[in-house]
Amino acid sequence: MSEHDSEFDTDAELIRNNLEVVAPRAGDLTSHFYALLFLREPALRDLFPPAMDTQRDRLVQALVRIVGDLDNAGELSGYLGRLGRDHRKYDVLTEHYAIVGECLIAALARYSGDAWNRATADAWGRAYTNAARIMSGAAEFDATVNPPHWMAEIVAHERPADDIAVVTVRPEHPFPYRAGQYTTVETPWWPRVWRPYSIANAPGDHGLLTFHVRAVPAGWVSNALVHKAHPGDRIKLGPAQGEMVLDHFAPHPVLCVGGGTGIAPLKAIIEEIAYVGSQRAVDFFYGASTHSGLYGLDELLRLSQRMSWFKVRPAVDDMTLAGISGAVAEVLSEYGPRYDCDAYLSGPPEMVRDSARVLRRLGLPSSHIHHDPVAAGFGQPGFGPPGAADADDLTFAGH
Repeated sequence: MSEHDSEFDTDAELIRNNLEVVAPRAGDLTSHFYALLFLREPALRDLFPPAMDTQRDRLVQALVRIVGDLDNAGELSGYLGRLGRDHRKYDVLTEHYAIVGECLIAALARYSGDAWNRATADAWGRAYTNAARIMSGAAEFDATVNPPHWMAEIVAHERPADDIAVVTVRPEHPFPYRAGQYTTVETPWWPRVWRPYSIANAPGDHGLLTFHVRAVPAGWVSNALVHKAHPGDRIKLGPAQGEMVLDHFAPHPVLCVGGGTGIAPLKAIIEEIAYVGSQRAVDFFYGASTHSGLYGLDELLRLSQRMSWFKVRPAVDDMTLAGISGAVAEVLSEYGPRYDCDAYLSGPPEMVRDSARVLRRLGLPSSHIHHDPVAAGFGQPGFGPPGAADADDLTFAGH
């Protein structure tokens, strides 16, 4: 083992031990961190959302995620690179990282008590400096090829249900993405508040993006998109993210399991399969608690009539439909694959977790089960990555 590897292992252990010490006072620590940050640089307050309660939780969750990946340099570097690129949409600059680091370490020192010492401070300093280097480097490179965000005009707004809108937008500049990915959205009604939504169509020459949005209680962005938005309104889009994309070289059939507005990325994947003409067999298990929750069923059935390789299996909790009833995970357990396949899951977190467990029990390797972060939302700048769920409907779910 090299001297560098030994130092890295020691730093990782010191940081993990320190997080255990401060965990009981995580809320106080993060509040103090932001107080220090805004006192030091008042202009940074404008980069954050009006309400900071959820944001405070995300700082610690981000640190836990980073510490959890300390032993996996590849995973950590990829995660921090994505985070750095995404932070461009908040107008985060390279010089901000040093200020954030100083305030973070000061807050950790205050709430570590007697457990804080020079070795722990140096370990945090080295870890943060490395993280900031990766994030700022990724952001600087991304600035050479992409804008910090994309402005997009709403060109269509449909309401298949009282609480659901299908929103189609036209970005001002080409928006690069893969079928199955998601982006974050900011509306003019809630500046600096971003929420993640999956893209419901595969890339096409038309350049349009479609989102399925469910309005939920206290959901700032979701309610704005469902009840306030109209054609002609303009929104902002962050960069495309997510690893739930199709491997076109895989020989296996495809299994899609979706619920609610979580059918959006799965619909995009099916469109991509049709576009490339692979004709891989696709089974789509579409679940809902009531029949009204299957708002996209008619369109999926029309697709199945045109494409012989595509089958739809609706599953409803409280009634029998097409011979299948029960929660989608239960239906999947009874009617699911007895063969190797690539599975793509999207919808309510509980549905995704239950379906993944069923598929593993049926013998499907975890490497063949794909989904994006379960109950995760994107945070704001200053280490605000996927973390706690917020009030808005999350149209994707994950690893």
